[in-house]
Amino acid sequence: MVTHATDEAERLNAMANEGHSIGRSPDHAQSPYWSLGTDQLVAELETSTSGLSSVDAAVRLGKFGPNALASRSAGSALAVFARQFRSPLVLILVFAAAVSMFVGEGREAAIIGGIVLASCVLSFTQEYGASRAMEALQQRVSRKATVLRDSLERMINVEDIVPGDVVCLSAGNLIPVDGVILEARDFNVSESVLTGETFPVVKSAGRSAPEAGIAQRTNAVFTGTSVRSGTAKVLAVATGARTEFALIAEALERRIPETQFARGIRMFGYLMTEIMLVIVILVFFANLLLHRPLIESLLFSLALAVGLTPELLPAIISVTLARGARMMAASGVIVRRLDAIENLGSMDLLCTDKTGTLTEGVIHLDGSFDVEGNASKEVLLWARLNATLQTGLKNPLDEAIANAQPGQDDLRGFTKLDEIPYDFVRKRLSVAVKGGKDEQILITKGAVQNVLDACVFVRGSDGQKSLGAAERQAIDERFRRWSGQGYRVLGLAIRRYQDNAGFSRDDETAMTFAGFLLFLDPPKEGVRETLSALASRGIAVKVISGDNRYVAAHLAEAVGLRSDRIMTGEDLSKMTKNGLLAGVRNTDLFVEIDPNQKERIVEALRRSGHVVGYLGDGINDAPALHEADIGISVDTAVDVAREAADIILLKRDLGVLVRGVDDGRKTFANTMKYISITTSANFGNMISMAAASLYLPFLPLLAKQILLNNFLSDIPALAIASDNVDADQLRRPQHWDIRFVRRFMVSFGLVSSLFDFATFAFLLVVVHAAAAEFQTAWFVESLLTQLSILLVVRTRKTFWLSRPSRLLACLALAVGIVAVTMPYMRFAAWFGFVPLPLSVLAGLLSISAAYVLVSEFTKGWVFEHGSRAHRPTARLLHSRKVLRSKQ
Repeated sequence: MVTHATDEAERLNAMANEGHSIGRSPDHAQSPYWSLGTDQLVAELETSTSGLSSVDAAVRLGKFGPNALASRSAGSALAVFARQFRSPLVLILVFAAAVSMFVGEGREAAIIGGIVLASCVLSFTQEYGASRAMEALQQRVSRKATVLRDSLERMINVEDIVPGDVVCLSAGNLIPVDGVILEARDFNVSESVLTGETFPVVKSAGRSAPEAGIAQRTNAVFTGTSVRSGTAKVLAVATGARTEFALIAEALERRIPETQFARGIRMFGYLMTEIMLVIVILVFFANLLLHRPLIESLLFSLALAVGLTPELLPAIISVTLARGARMMAASGVIVRRLDAIENLGSMDLLCTDKTGTLTEGVIHLDGSFDVEGNASKEVLLWARLNATLQTGLKNPLDEAIANAQPGQDDLRGFTKLDEIPYDFVRKRLSVAVKGGKDEQILITKGAVQNVLDACVFVRGSDGQKSLGAAERQAIDERFRRWSGQGYRVLGLAIRRYQDNAGFSRDDETAMTFAGFLLFLDPPKEGVRETLSALASRGIAVKVISGDNRYVAAHLAEAVGLRSDRIMTGEDLSKMTKNGLLAGVRNTDLFVEIDPNQKERIVEALRRSGHVVGYLGDGINDAPALHEADIGISVDTAVDVAREAADIILLKRDLGVLVRGVDDGRKTFANTMKYISITTSANFGNMISMAAASLYLPFLPLLAKQILLNNFLSDIPALAIASDNVDADQLRRPQHWDIRFVRRFMVSFGLVSSLFDFATFAFLLVVVHAAAAEFQTAWFVESLLTQLSILLVVRTRKTFWLSRPSRLLACLALAVGIVAVTMPYMRFAAWFGFVPLPLSVLAGLLSISAAYVLVSEFTKGWVFEHGSRAHRPTARLLHSRKVLRSKQ
């Protein structure tokens, strides 16, 4: 069995590799799989058109591995730990420690090495924990697919599909394998991710030329493409890394534009690097000019660089975002891409359909009526035949019809002959059945106007007659009246045949309009309060729906949205790009919208300056989900919608989204806290230290003291991810603003330096401190001010009115106690510390208290005059995402 499986694996690998050779000549010994006949390919793969057995599939899975691209995970714990030492600053410090050891400064080298190692361990524990947490969350939204196993249809994880499987596909599915079509019905596939072609391609069983390129292989499908309409059964040939998609996936990933948040972090890194290089180079050469020892000057300059740089920023961002993702998961929101959290916090406009978000989403068939408005069991029977026998795109309307009374017994006398699947152009679904006396009936249901377009007759109480203007007007009036009452109305038509050999879209002509189906989907309980909660957070809601204007307006009034500012799909189709840009600003309801128009609306809203979230779950929502700044879908959505989304709601409820927005804003706020705290404290201290080193006859702090100070101040910063966030920071969208960060850093840096110089004056003029006492005193004062600024800057309120998290408060207090008591500990001499007189300690505490008060005043001024973060801003976030489908 093992030998057989090994031979099979080698043969199938050869076939998959052959598939990648697009231009191979026809006379090659091994023809590409798309050029083979079905029988030959089935024999080559040693499978059957009814699929594999479970045992055979398990063996193949062991040989071929999971159907997934190469893992992009963070890797093993050892790899993550090793990555901590890739930082240039860390490598430079390791080199400096080695130089110290070489010149005989063993204790200095050991202390520097120990502090560097401790910092890396600290960063590792945070990053590794965050990466494992995110991997666990990703498993909660893993994709499923339907395959034939043991001749039965079974739902399995996409990763478990193997070559030889028969995969059942329908509209909305992301195709999980490369393979050939065994059978298909009106099967259209979007291959834009591979070919760039916008329009869907018709696919069918058959053969393609051996030299055919991807776009010309009409009998083959490929991983990552999506089904737009119809159904098919596909024989899997290549999976995982052997697919066409895998060959270009890495190139596509490299083209994904960075988000605004990532761009902000990068710009912040550039800013800090520029400042660091200037200070380090100036200080190093100035100390050499002052004839200080080379190694001591080098270590001091490098320590300044480390002290200035927020080296824990990557770990803090990872931990904060991962914790935010866990909080959101607990609230029913799964984050598929971490950078989406910042975009969710920035969102100021949400576009959504009404079904399931503004309404209950549990649709009931409220009645079946003939063209004259009378209840009709015959219309219900035809509707149930259409809904229960169709096998294409599943939808709640068909489920509502199937669940309607009377029971299944009414359908026993009918046999399904054929089916014309639903698509978003026709907006109709037809099923052909055979009834008594060998009569064939084609039953069509769909949007009323689209069904009417296929009709030339109407069926009334007095029999069948021509569909004239009067009859159309009567039908339209009933449609409007019911729609205005909040009903969703479908039309139903029939056509009778005798011995028709097959059915296609061309047969949807000369039909007889038979009646109406009325569905009721009431407003969701509490939705008015939820919309109010979104509005209080600075998020407006616009409805984009394919439903008619009357239903949408009725619902808008019921839930508290404006119903008088409406744009129809017909109006939109006549608008230019700039005309639409002006029109969307004053529109709340976009109705009777076709799938292609949704993307245009979202694009126009983004161009008008909004940060747009789009909530959708259908095939036709995928382009809009791509275009939006933040794509939101639900766990029950079709594959293409889920894969296009940045965020998945485990429950289709705007209340869940409100909690997700709050969690996203908390995450963004806590990330910005760390940046604000480290820049405000570190910048001032390092400037003061650099200036003091030029005028003092000794170094203001030794290199090991700077590194220890930096390490201790980083410990409370790790608790920022769990810190409390003030309610007022959740009331408006959050935006990255590098200019505000720069202004914040300079403002607080100047205040910090002012008090540093006051400390220098106190120690030199009042205390007449020697080198060791000066260094010890300033170490204590510097660490106390950094802890103080942490508590001040973490909130926009007066700091004593905003309670920090318990962990943050405890760590800050513990480090503060260590700072004050360290000069009196036994190992203090290792770091060059000496005990401080109580009078000196009291003076340092007084200076620190004054620093807190002035910083509090400065904070109020900066936030009042300098921040754009809590004002409405018009900016665009990242461009549309290129790669959405990952195995």
